[in-house]
Amino acid sequence: MKNYLFKFLIILILFSQPVVAVENVLLYAAASTRNAITEVTNLFNKENPTIKVKVSFASSSTLATQINAGAPAHVYISANPKWMDYLQKRHLIINESRHDLLQNKIVLIAPSDSLMTVEMTKEFDLSKKLKGKLCLGEPSHVPVGIYAKQALISLGWWKNIKSQIVGTKDVRAALVFVERGECDAGIVYSTDASVSKKIKILANFSEDTHKPIIYPISTLASAPEAATTFVQYLSSAQAQEIFKKYGFSTTQ
Repeated sequence: MKNYLFKFLIILILFSQPVVAVENVLLYAAASTRNAITEVTNLFNKENPTIKVKVSFASSSTLATQINAGAPAHVYISANPKWMDYLQKRHLIINESRHDLLQNKIVLIAPSDSLMTVEMTKEFDLSKKLKGKLCLGEPSHVPVGIYAKQALISLGWWKNIKSQIVGTKDVRAALVFVERGECDAGIVYSTDASVSKKIKILANFSEDTHKPIIYPISTLASAPEAATTFVQYLSSAQAQEIFKKYGFSTTQ
């Protein structure tokens, strides 16, 4: 009888506990933010047990077109203003929530055992140094490729090198091709280069060779209130320190 009573009391206690509803927030984020955003969201989820942030990473262009097609995202981080503008013109974001979150740089990389040297001048001909291909994001729509093309044009290298370019789906794909030695060199964000031990940085592109690399963020029209809480958290001291740890400049 005592055992039965004890079990009954345990069941009663368990069922008397309040049920806490958890709000889900789906973040669509540029591939280049993967390491930093993963750490930030893990910390946020730990500190906010009633909110669960899940993340989908891809090229900014891919994510924007998915959102335009009806994907159920709540927050969007783009690697350039162009694709945020794309969604804003279609009235898919909350305009008042849009602001610049991060800044980045682009660098020229090669496999870690490469002996290649470069000079970042208009007189230098990169095409003659490369025996194979130059990997970068697809320059027609992937942000890192757009910035890379601007830099190559500014340096006067584009005309000679364009036949050797391999356009990839996002910056991480370009990084992997160089890591494997499938491309002699690549152009990626400095933050992506910093997380790989299989490549070396040959040179940094001067910021005056391309438009500023800015990452805007916005909540989307269908976002729950919890999404606003998360976006505000990204400006907190904890989140800002994580972004800086991975090499991003913050706009705060």
